[in-house]
Amino acid sequence: MNATFVLAIDVYYHEDHAKVAGVLFDWADTVPHSTLTTIVSEVAPYEPGQFYKREMPCILALLKQIDLKTLAAILVDSHVFVSNEKDYGLGGHLWVAIDKAIPVIGVAKRSFRDTEKVTIPIRRGQSANPLYVSAVGMDAQEAARLVKEMDGAYRIPNLLKTLDQLSRS
Repeated sequence: MNATFVLAIDVYYHEDHAKVAGVLFDWADTVPHSTLTTIVSEVAPYEPGQFYKREMPCILALLKQIDLKTLAAILVDSHVFVSNEKDYGLGGHLWVAIDKAIPVIGVAKRSFRDTEKVTIPIRRGQSANPLYVSAVGMDAQEAARLVKEMDGAYRIPNLLKTLDQLSRS
């Protein structure tokens, strides 16, 4: 099978567990090709500056449900880099965890200090607030273009809104 799908992943933390959700799509899709969810009962506590340590086991649990060879990219609700020196954020750590086999795109709602050289702000719809796109394993400008062109008239692409709702339900 050709690697044609993108998997967007989000984790929502409840009091005693985390729900991990994924939407599988092609860039031009208006609805997900399919969705995936899993529950992770043992979640690490949040450590300031070490967000990936809490999030990574949850994401890897969801990835067990899919053949990674079917993926053209993985999209995470976070940053790939947390510094202009390309220190890894969640997206970068994920890329290493999957043996750099699939590009990882970070789409963050807030900028991260000292990342203006490694993130691309994009504006969608009428929003004055940009999304911050970063990528590893593929050209960041191309990743930003793809995210900007995703379906939806507002700041957050429709498929990412669907993902957020799925993770919270």
